Amino acid sequence: MKFRPCIDLHNGAVKQIVGSTLDTSVEDGLGLEENFTSSQPASHYASLYSSSSLTGGHIIKLGPNNDDPALLALQTSPKTLQIGGGITSKNAAQWINAGATHVIVTSYVFSNGVINYDHLNELVSTVGKDKIVLDLSCRRKQGDIDGPYYVVTDRWQKYTDFVVDEESLKSLSVYADEFLVHGVENEGKRCGILEDLVVLLKNSPIPVTYAGGVRGMEDLERVKVLGEGKVDLTIGSALDIFGGDLKYEEVVEWHKRENQIE
Repeated sequence: MKFRPCIDLHNGAVKQIVGSTLDTSVEDGLGLEENFTSSQPASHYASLYSSSSLTGGHIIKLGPNNDDPALLALQTSPKTLQIGGGITSKNAAQWINAGATHVIVTSYVFSNGVINYDHLNELVSTVGKDKIVLDLSCRRKQGDIDGPYYVVTDRWQKYTDFVVDEESLKSLSVYADEFLVHGVENEGKRCGILEDLVVLLKNSPIPVTYAGGVRGMEDLERVKVLGEGKVDLTIGSALDIFGGDLKYEEVVEWHKRENQIE
């Protein structure tokens, strides 16, 4: 199990946002609940992660005005970070050439509530399966507390008909190198992980990273146990580098112990 770092960009700044408040007004910030806005640029965090020997993290561009800081972050620490946000077959190779290890896609692949296999195959043809991360960030439908998780797109506000389950993970694994899954309802809230979602993700046939709700070190251990060491973890708002209480250095030390890194 690995700790995967993150850089979330909104309007050019590094922020931590409550995922369920990301609505279509994200450009002007209306309705957006922010946990933290950094005074440091994205490149600062890219350099920090590189100095900690962390790889496999991601940059997510939430809306416009984020290309330049994302590009600088990739140039600061080339071939260590993935990039997502507005990725299509037309610009995917550009981001790979700029230093990203993978491109992360959701809305381009899930169009009008269903999978667009033409777009998916175009991406594979353009950059190759080994450079694609499918973002299967998901949430239950309102009021359905025990129902399935559905992939959501367009800043996590539009439901698709695609259910995240063992069968769907297997079917999509032939198109991607990894999955990234935010538990949207818990994202940014520091309210604990979605344990049943972590248990589900351990069945992924390719590497998978979970994000959403981490509060402290106990949640790292919980993901390790529930995911049987097969589910990696992203932590955002809980970290002290993003205004939280969980010490970044403590997480890095945990990661290095788990992966026998000196």
